[in-house]
Amino acid sequence: MDPTAKYISQKISRTRWRPVPAGLLQQPEVFAAGSWDNESNRVSIWSLGDDDSDTDGEFDEEPRLLCDSEHDGDVTDLQFLDGDRLVSASSSGAVAILKLQPDCQALSLAHVWERAHRYSCDNAPCTAVVCRSPELVSVGEDGRVILYKADQTEVVRVIENADSSTIHAVTFLRTTEVLTVNSIGQLKMWDFRQQSDSPAQILSLTGDRVPLHCVDKHPNQQHIVATGGQDGMLCIWDVRQGNTPFSLIEAHSAEMWEVHFHPSNPNHLFTCSEDGSLLHWETTSGSDMSTLLQRGWNSRVVSHSGVPLAGEDDSVVSSWLAGDSSKNRLEATHMLPSQTLSVNSLDVLEQCLVCGTDGEAVYVHRQLPV
Repeated sequence: MDPTAKYISQKISRTRWRPVPAGLLQQPEVFAAGSWDNESNRVSIWSLGDDDSDTDGEFDEEPRLLCDSEHDGDVTDLQFLDGDRLVSASSSGAVAILKLQPDCQALSLAHVWERAHRYSCDNAPCTAVVCRSPELVSVGEDGRVILYKADQTEVVRVIENADSSTIHAVTFLRTTEVLTVNSIGQLKMWDFRQQSDSPAQILSLTGDRVPLHCVDKHPNQQHIVATGGQDGMLCIWDVRQGNTPFSLIEAHSAEMWEVHFHPSNPNHLFTCSEDGSLLHWETTSGSDMSTLLQRGWNSRVVSHSGVPLAGEDDSVVSSWLAGDSSKNRLEATHMLPSQTLSVNSLDVLEQCLVCGTDGEAVYVHRQLPV
């Protein structure tokens, strides 16, 4: 089934589903989008409209704008804190909490931490935020990691010199631990229980220090994380085992901007890229992806040609190689019609996927095969 496209006259930097109330077996209906590189940037809230499908089971109604709000600077990240609060990151260095009215008809600024990220004489872009209500964490080009509480105006903790390079993305591993990725191919784990401003652990890519742009953790196995970077490679890491990735997969021909495990069915993984593609990765055997990954971490690194390196166990390596003939393999499916401009963001929830592009379009899939 082809996705529904909605052209909205702004380059889209971020798309995020509004969370569905826990325990309700329903599909998401509302998403947020943020724009970048426009004269005036905005955060907008969209509805998928009625769930009525036509006789072929096709959903043909395009997303409908519910409300929007001007945003100072490019929207560099968006995350829902809960069903009615949204956190935005800005190229101006600010981090803001936006309040969504219960009927989704208005979006207002609840609080902003101006210049949370900054250099001594200028603003530094905030590059990413992650939320675990009531806490949120932001990272930026200034190498800072900042912890906030949504209901407190004062910042809770700042790790001033967490990094000498740009931090591009952040995810919570556990309640007090976050993982950051930077522009020299490193993952750093931070434990807010520690008074020290040093990372609890550092993992890194060997060889060329390829900038990493995105990170996501496996929803059930917090020690397994996926990253994507400037070379388009998908890297899978086990933070308990060793300091290098245990699987490398050639995923895209240009920068990978986001990677997401499916939150309730992590045998499925999604990636999007500057190369204009959005890929859906799944294990063909139906076996649990985490099982494949745990088998796979022994395999060290797969060569870029996709051929196992000498002395490696082919059956172990092959579980993460598309195109190989083993029954435990990973297959990738293109989710968009041929698309030339960058796919900057994606989000997946239940059977729904939304993504945003530099082609000023949002695409929505409402019947994911997950």
